[in-house]
Amino acid sequence: MLLALDDKARAECYAGLAMSGKDKTSADSLIDATRSRASFSGHGAALGAAGKREVSFDPENCEFLREPGQSIAVSPGPEGFESILIGVAWDNILVEQSGFFGKLLKKATSTGVDLDIGCLYELKDGTRGAIQAFGEKFGHYEEPPYIALSGDERTGDAEGHDEYILVNGAHWSEIQRLLVYIYIYDGAPNWAQINPKIILDVPGEDDLVVTLGAYNDALSLCAVGGLENVRGGIKLTNYTEYFPGHAEMDRAFGFGLEWSDGKK
Repeated sequence: MLLALDDKARAECYAGLAMSGKDKTSADSLIDATRSRASFSGHGAALGAAGKREVSFDPENCEFLREPGQSIAVSPGPEGFESILIGVAWDNILVEQSGFFGKLLKKATSTGVDLDIGCLYELKDGTRGAIQAFGEKFGHYEEPPYIALSGDERTGDAEGHDEYILVNGAHWSEIQRLLVYIYIYDGAPNWAQINPKIILDVPGEDDLVVTLGAYNDALSLCAVGGLENVRGGIKLTNYTEYFPGHAEMDRAFGFGLEWSDGKK
């Protein structure tokens, strides 16, 4: 697994997003994310500012981008954008794993698939970086890059969005583009079975849902979609492109970050 090294070696950290309470159903509620990853060397431990967001996900009021290349635009309201939520949900499956001695003893353990969401970002001033749970690069909501990750849901069993990225819409004018990706950290890649989907929730608009239009179980990282700042609005595009690793994905989309090996 690779970690992104931002061009500005500044503190990035956990931005615990305190979510306001609301009635919950299996389809539309969010829970507080409380888990975090192993420490990431060289980037300090200052706490980022928290963001708040109530979110309702109703499949009956969604527009779906199912195939690579499909795109849709969202215009800002008179007051601009509020917080923009990018959520991921997936169906948890159990995967049997056994080592050498496990095979000899005919024993195996079952584990769920650990799917993570992340994004590469580019600000208008040229600053580029990565937001992801691996490496504790949780970002900041109230200060650059104005993007924060909720936390780390490791099973897919949470209600509503299992993990989500919150973008400070008041500062959307300072953001040039985002590349949203998901990667299977633990568990065999089986994209069709876990059925991941990315939900873009902009207040006042129907939810935009990007589903995977193709599957490649040989690769564990998928660039799902991109958000571009086009004349102050949001252009969402379905990419559904798979890569062997973060560095290869970065090169394909031209972010130019440096990457180093890392593990939990």
